[in-house]
Amino acid sequence: MTGAPSGASGAGVPGTAPVVDGYLELGLRLGRLVDGFVDCWFGDPGLAARVASEPAPVPGELAADAARLLRALPDSGLPEPRRAFLEAQLRALECVARRLDGRPLGFLAEVRAYFEVDIEPVPPDRYANVHELIDELLPGSGGPRAKLAAFRERDRLAPDALGRAVRVLSGALRELTAERFGLPPGEAVDYEVVRDRPWNAFNRYQGGYRSLVTINADAGHGLSALPHLATHECYPGHHTERCAKEAGLVRARGQDEQAIALVNTPQCLIAEGMGEAALDAALGDGWGPWTAEVLASEGLHLDGELAELLLPLTAQLLSARQDAAIMLHDRHADPETAVAYLERWMLVDETRARHMVRFLTDPLWRAYTVTYISGSTLVRAWMHAGRDESPTERYRRLLTEPLLPSTLTADLAATRRGAA
Repeated sequence: MTGAPSGASGAGVPGTAPVVDGYLELGLRLGRLVDGFVDCWFGDPGLAARVASEPAPVPGELAADAARLLRALPDSGLPEPRRAFLEAQLRALECVARRLDGRPLGFLAEVRAYFEVDIEPVPPDRYANVHELIDELLPGSGGPRAKLAAFRERDRLAPDALGRAVRVLSGALRELTAERFGLPPGEAVDYEVVRDRPWNAFNRYQGGYRSLVTINADAGHGLSALPHLATHECYPGHHTERCAKEAGLVRARGQDEQAIALVNTPQCLIAEGMGEAALDAALGDGWGPWTAEVLASEGLHLDGELAELLLPLTAQLLSARQDAAIMLHDRHADPETAVAYLERWMLVDETRARHMVRFLTDPLWRAYTVTYISGSTLVRAWMHAGRDESPTERYRRLLTEPLLPSTLTADLAATRRGAA
């Protein structure tokens, strides 16, 4: 039985069901096979130490363990939605273990098993239409690619100012998040700027309401992208979600399965979808001028109104990353073809496109881009589809409840049937 997480009293919390213990052990064992697979862990340190001291895990045995736990779930005594959450997570972990065991699986089936969604490429004419809108919005000459490149050059933030700018923006967002969604006493975020990583930024939740956010300076962050980065990673995104679930689910209700976050699971699609929607949840309309005012205190100039008009357009181009993943792993295109595709439709330079392809071809992260694209689409649609709940109220539910992609999809389908 796992104990209370670090800092939690555990008073009045019922014991952990054996199937939850098995799930936590399975996740930690997979983390021994795949570096980075355990996104965060703040559970019983004794359990983690015991798993770490075991002989090296065997993927085929872990797949069998996942199947055994799935069979045990119906008789576990766990109520919904805990049982549904564990079932979805275990199905994803079984798929991970089978792939590590060398069993073949198509990319689209892999995505379905991990994230409970089906994906397909976006017709390129949609991107072409967005290119026209960008061309109309931005000043200058040379078409949308040249205009956007010029904007990004003006917008580029020097690496030595990156940490300072994110910290001041994060501090202001922290106050707004505390007012709108609530934050536990003593929570805090630390930042570090690094280089040579396959991702743009990464939140490592450490438990006890603390996070370390690592920002990749090589990604070429611009001032106009900072509000998205800070809301996605911290307030009210990943850090806020983990704090809320540690306080409300793990400590208060004894749902120890929430003390671990595992890459390539339905849990992550919801988390990344929330991160992508966090800017709207925190600030909504007017975020550009608000951000400009905050950054001005650090001597940094942002055209907030233009940034707010441009971001929704460039966001519509991001699904090209998911298209590229399908090209690479389902249609077996070579990396150079994917680089060219990203350059053309996302309007990025070759260096940026190659950075994206590096992420898409990383063994751990190759399917993960789906969490940003499909996760954003699903979470945003669900947030705005509530009949008796505002988007803010729905975002609060995402922060505090173990909702799944299948749950949101079913809710949306029911809403559409009711409106028909």
